[in-house]
Amino acid sequence: MTKWTRKSAPFERPESETELSAYQRALRDRLLAAPVLPAPEPWHLVFKSCAAVGGLLGIGFASHPDSGNDLVMVVSHDGHGLFDAVTGEKIARNRDPDPEDSTPDSAADLSCPGLGPIADSRVHIAGLFGGGLHTTTADGWTLEVVTPAWPNDRVLLSRDGGLPHSGPYGKQWWHVFHSDYSELRTAGFSPSGQTLAVATSSDLTLWTRHTAHTRGQHRPCAGSH
Repeated sequence: MTKWTRKSAPFERPESETELSAYQRALRDRLLAAPVLPAPEPWHLVFKSCAAVGGLLGIGFASHPDSGNDLVMVVSHDGHGLFDAVTGEKIARNRDPDPEDSTPDSAADLSCPGLGPIADSRVHIAGLFGGGLHTTTADGWTLEVVTPAWPNDRVLLSRDGGLPHSGPYGKQWWHVFHSDYSELRTAGFSPSGQTLAVATSSDLTLWTRHTAHTRGQHRPCAGSH
């Protein structure tokens, strides 16, 4: 009995797919060579390095009705939490939100009900289900997520207008976070421009330039300085 086997056709690169140009390779190599650096002044880490949030799905910003401080709402598999983005204090927690509001994908605008001092409002959540945060500030800061070596995302902070970053590294642009241990959920500024947030599937990292900042006490993460 003769046994027939199917031979796989040789892989052919689609005509529309081309090799990187010399310019693109140089840009990729420049991004790969940039080490993680601390964010420059006036940015300071809010936590010691990050706040661990297992099963993080997304985050959103709000403003404290009394102090005016930026607030960060965190949505995870374990419920909802609310952080003061200046002090790092966790000011509210809901471990058992209503099922219809537990994740933002149940709302057309990707929002979840607030908690604590913002319980009377809803917060737009960016992360696993979509949405996005501000990528620029009114005074010229820019944030970008690049992936020169997929699947590890890098978060770049700059004052030179963004890619291709013609300014000197460490003076005009900085690689402030490398998501090489967890999946990046979202990164961006608060609407006020005073807070920078990076959220992964396992933790939250915050920087602030608020003058009343005091550093929190959370265990460090591997992806940021």
